[in-house]
Amino acid sequence: MSGDGNDSLDCDDVNVRIRGVYTTALTQLFLDSGFDVVGVSGAIDRRFDEKFPAAGHDVAVETTDDRQGVGVEGDPEAVPAVRDSLVNALGRDTFAWPDPTPRGSVFRGRVTETLGGGAVVDLTVGSAGEGDADTGGPMTTDHLASEGYLPFDNADEHVSVGDELRVQVTSSSPPWANRRPELDTTIRAYGGVAVLERGREGTTVDTYDDRAARELAGMTDLLGLEPPDGWGLKWTHAATDLEMNALSSGLEIAIERADALEQTLSGAGETNQTGSARPEALASPGAGTWLWFGRESRFALDARRRDVTTTMPGHHRIKAGAEPAGSGVDFVEALCEPDGDDEFPFETVTAQFGPHEDEEIRIEHGKPDGRLITLGAGTVTELEPDGTLTVERPMTGRGSYDGLGVAREEGDVAVTKFREGRWWYPTTYRDESGTPKGTYVNVCTPVEIFPETIRYVDLHVDVVRHGDGTVERVDDDELDAAEAAGNVPADLAQKARAVASALENAL
Repeated sequence: MSGDGNDSLDCDDVNVRIRGVYTTALTQLFLDSGFDVVGVSGAIDRRFDEKFPAAGHDVAVETTDDRQGVGVEGDPEAVPAVRDSLVNALGRDTFAWPDPTPRGSVFRGRVTETLGGGAVVDLTVGSAGEGDADTGGPMTTDHLASEGYLPFDNADEHVSVGDELRVQVTSSSPPWANRRPELDTTIRAYGGVAVLERGREGTTVDTYDDRAARELAGMTDLLGLEPPDGWGLKWTHAATDLEMNALSSGLEIAIERADALEQTLSGAGETNQTGSARPEALASPGAGTWLWFGRESRFALDARRRDVTTTMPGHHRIKAGAEPAGSGVDFVEALCEPDGDDEFPFETVTAQFGPHEDEEIRIEHGKPDGRLITLGAGTVTELEPDGTLTVERPMTGRGSYDGLGVAREEGDVAVTKFREGRWWYPTTYRDESGTPKGTYVNVCTPVEIFPETIRYVDLHVDVVRHGDGTVERVDDDELDAAEAAGNVPADLAQKARAVASALENAL
């Protein structure tokens, strides 16, 4: 699992704010690890026998939009401590990747394409160290090419292909999502609850509570802190619940980052022109990490949550699969107290939320480096009570089948059997008469069968059975390279090799 190379703080020096479907479990995990959890909701406050401080946060942990994992964003010295606590406490199938475009990072990029509502901006920088800026933390952009999306409404001037722009990331995106980070030409300094905007004036509060906004604006004058000239202050809604010391701390951080950004950007000069210079990373006051939770990890989170409140088997597994399932889980847990030692009710969950026979389902093939490849969609032809799902896909007549060395022909069909929780799955390729051409067995993290998708992370090493019955193990070298690169930890690589060996013997 990749790290971002920063030295981390001690846990008891870090304030963490958590949001999303994993909040209760992660609150328990972070408390056990010695972190201070702040900014909690009323539900979390009631659920825990704990006094949560009313303070700003150093790190924000938020569930991703697809509920597959979390993003960790904040102080570059604190993010590694939070990341490590998650990786060490959860299952072998927790993967972590540094964010090459954390919120607040500033780039000199080049517009490569204009779309209906905005522009695609190339942010790709060179090798490690190139373009780094001493603005509060090292850049983490050395391992991934990056593009960002700049809505035209976020641009100060007309934008054309070839323009070089100085842009800042306002929201990032996990590596497995098919979405570019969003950009803005307005520069902001983030201090948790306090945000300073370059080129703005005065103090505003981002809240619908007018009374609270007036009170906070009045309290700001009492803090004795002045933003740099040319920077306006915007408080977040969370700031309306904080005391003077927490407000002061957040504003101090924002001022420090604004001063550093001002110094860096004034030296870099204004940029909005057409040229040939390569993209450059100018500043990264914060850091970010994305974590993907696999099936083992979700059940480990269930155990943490069960220490606090009633939690049915597969609580997080079900909520990750379909947003409407969340209310069903909540209803079950409010109505009764399920035994945590019971089996995950796969058959019941699937009957209620899917997939069902004759429906279409996507196969989403994760890679240990963070990419997500959709292998296509197929039709569910059989669903068994033990969690086995048979999917058939028609194949095109181009190329050949990897590992098997036989041609793909029109009329071929791929028949794949997935079983919930299994560390492998077989795909048999048949010609139009039904004769097998060979079987390819993928070794992967435990399979999760969600209502519309099947997900796992491929572990490179695989086993194939050729049409003549010959069995061959392939791609050990790719697993070795992924382990050496830190994308697959040693215990997970060992498990993958053991599964491959068992498959060799069985086939």
